[in-house]
Amino acid sequence: MATIINIETSTSSCSLSLASDGKILFSACDPTGMNHAKLLGGYAKEAENVLKEKNLHLDAVCVSKGPGSYTGLRIGVSMAKGLCFGADAKLIAVDTLALIAHTAIKSGAVESDALVCPMIDARRMEVYASFFDSNLNQVRATSADIIDENSYAEYLGGKKVYFCGNGSDKCKSVLTGANANFISDIIPLAENMVELSEKKYAEQKFEDVAYFEPEYVKEFVATVAKNKVLG
Repeated sequence: MATIINIETSTSSCSLSLASDGKILFSACDPTGMNHAKLLGGYAKEAENVLKEKNLHLDAVCVSKGPGSYTGLRIGVSMAKGLCFGADAKLIAVDTLALIAHTAIKSGAVESDALVCPMIDARRMEVYASFFDSNLNQVRATSADIIDENSYAEYLGGKKVYFCGNGSDKCKSVLTGANANFISDIIPLAENMVELSEKKYAEQKFEDVAYFEPEYVKEFVATVAKNKVLG
């Protein structure tokens, strides 16, 4: 087990948690808007104070890697890298959609044989989305999707699908099949990253601190344009 700071800044919520041996020692969150630049440094300082009080060494920093807000992710990754360089700690990255799916599954709302489709809002009826089973195994890779009444027919025709994340609310009026279910208020938070970051630390799945870059939603337009050309 390890001592890990978790950072989540991919959406309008800003959060940071400190966990040691899987137990959360400090957690802070602001869900009110894009206050990442103003608040994240203070959260990190408070976490460092807890480390000093408990005489703990920081083993790793885990950051949500997106997809998500360009500004939010840039701030979160910059903070994560700074903490890693300062403490000679490892860098871990967690996929934001996997984090959202993990949170939905842990909420108990997802049936054991169902699928989870976490969504990050892009613009209009556009989302970044992926599919996971109830054990958090990825069934479909992350894709930039334009949502219409025919979206995800290959999944909705077979079993229940639970849509969640900040891109899912606008899809309720379009994805209306009997197997389409929506879970409200599932947002990516640092305190929910603990289990995922512990697993990656145990598996030694680390990122290169100097060269790591997150996945930005701003790349959506280019991805959609490419898909239209290829289609």
